[in-house]
Amino acid sequence: MGRNIEIKARIHDLDALKRTAAGLSDCDVERILQEDIFFPTPAGRLKLRILTPNRGELIYYRRDDSHGAKQSDYIIHPTDDPSSLKTALAAALGIRGTVKKTRWLYMYGQTRIHLDDVEGLGSFLELEVVLSNEQTREEGERITAELMQKLGIRVSDLIDVAYIDLLERSGATT
Repeated sequence: MGRNIEIKARIHDLDALKRTAAGLSDCDVERILQEDIFFPTPAGRLKLRILTPNRGELIYYRRDDSHGAKQSDYIIHPTDDPSSLKTALAAALGIRGTVKKTRWLYMYGQTRIHLDDVEGLGSFLELEVVLSNEQTREEGERITAELMQKLGIRVSDLIDVAYIDLLERSGATT
């Protein structure tokens, strides 16, 4: 099972943050269109991420809904037939909701910087510090705090839940 330390924050100026992230990034930005279909589960979250008609990922993850940096434990399984997988999972479990977003991915060392424009919600930043087996949660939290400072993200900007939860709260899930 993989693990990372992550935060999610509302952002107010997507273009300015893109420039800042590009200046920090170790590589060129990657623009990704994502559709995440969430399925009801008794624990954690299960989503099918559709990237193209023949490329997707089934992702199961557990993460506390708490303010600030938190550990996420996850399993990712690639698929070359996301449509059939969606049909099977929907038949078995039902669909909780769908999140559609445009994501700009920047890399900074072992950290994935995601700038997301989420349909129905607005603009957000996610930091995911992917931890090695030898690294502690505290080390990931330290890296997260340093990068938040470099990107100008305030603690008051942080949110404690997933996009699907925000969409459900707003009544905008599909």
